Amino acid sequence: MGITFTVYSDDGNIDRDWPFDIIPRVIDANEWSNIKSGLIQRLEALNLFINDLYNEQKIIADGIVPASLLDTSSNFREQCRGHKPRYGVWAHICGSDLVRDHDDVMYVLEDNLRVPSGVSYMIENREVMKRTLPEVFSSCQILPVDDYVANLGQMLRSLSDEAEPVLCVLTPGVYNSAYFEHSFLARELGAELVEGRDLLVDTDECVYFRNVDGLKRVDVIYRRIDDEFLDPECFNPESTLGVRGLMRAWRAGNVAIANAPGAGVADDKVIYSYVPDIIRYYLNEEPLIGNVPTYRCEDKEHREYVLDNIEKLVVKPANESGGYGLLIGPHSTEEERAETRKNILADPRNYVAQPTLAISTSPTLVDETLVPRHVDLRPFILQSDVTHVTTGGLTRVALVEGSLVVNSSQGGGSKDTWVVQTDTLQLKPPENDSRKSTGQQQSNKGTQTQSVNTGGAQN
Repeated sequence: MGITFTVYSDDGNIDRDWPFDIIPRVIDANEWSNIKSGLIQRLEALNLFINDLYNEQKIIADGIVPASLLDTSSNFREQCRGHKPRYGVWAHICGSDLVRDHDDVMYVLEDNLRVPSGVSYMIENREVMKRTLPEVFSSCQILPVDDYVANLGQMLRSLSDEAEPVLCVLTPGVYNSAYFEHSFLARELGAELVEGRDLLVDTDECVYFRNVDGLKRVDVIYRRIDDEFLDPECFNPESTLGVRGLMRAWRAGNVAIANAPGAGVADDKVIYSYVPDIIRYYLNEEPLIGNVPTYRCEDKEHREYVLDNIEKLVVKPANESGGYGLLIGPHSTEEERAETRKNILADPRNYVAQPTLAISTSPTLVDETLVPRHVDLRPFILQSDVTHVTTGGLTRVALVEGSLVVNSSQGGGSKDTWVVQTDTLQLKPPENDSRKSTGQQQSNKGTQTQSVNTGGAQN
């Protein structure tokens, strides 16, 4: 179907078919309702936090988050100070990674607030499953995911005053790992798919794109480019991916950008460790979904513990994504641990560590046999004047036996995620019904798999 994801390796870029496992991950709808509430709470608090950082900075004055953390943040953009985007929302699209541990407790592993990817693969996974197992979808109440694009379009249009705003998806180009997603979303949204060279900021500080009829004004940009490449006038002057003057147009209110520049200040694994306190500070509520316990290496006591117990921990760079720079202590070599210790001592602010969780597994088809493989889940949350959460999300699966790394960038695969009312499942076929077709029999086998998969930490 042409669905691909580029894996960057020492051998060059590998543009591979999107790996997909046919056995779905199933989550009970009642449990999902609680998870959804926790995700909405989390993004609301994070957007209040970002807006505060770029304006009054009350949370720093009140001593909840130390000022030194902001001073050393690689994703705090001074160029955004004093700006207040519409609705006070900076991270319009968030992909929060969830894991379940051996005690059947769900945790947020990290928040992705810059340019989170994967939602197109979630949608395409569902389409493949519908074609493959249509009988299951006709007999079970599997909640839909295909409303995401409509909700995304509604969110983007709400950022403009225009009745029919012109939308663009700004991509780095065909060599980006998630280019399939960029083109997919542009097509589904009815938006223009553009690269930086297709846009210009005129003397009126408005953004235009070039087409065969001349220049056409752009109202909303869904950007898939990191901040540092977004505008060579403000950030990296060598960038050829962005648009010169784009920040001027955004600050003047002549174009909306989702996610807003600077939103990545909260997409920091050190900031992540403060999110429960951030929720309490802004919302006066207890977090509905917990964090994984996190050691901040900038803290002397935390750092000493990490260095002494590195073989038991997962060590992460504060601002990397896609599994890059990750050390999984129990699966590491002495050389890798020594290198990580050296990196921590050289730049302790840039590292955090967490316990190695026994994250849940899900039945996965490998060589025609069902075997357990570790999984996580990335739901997608949209926020503007209203908030939407995908029904389920992208389940990522580690295809290598024993591996805890599920990231697509590291060769992981994916599953369709079914949120179902479990009381609608037909656990076994009627007896002595010889009229059933092969397809109907397969449908019942599929629902039996659901019953197995909803149990405890194996889900």
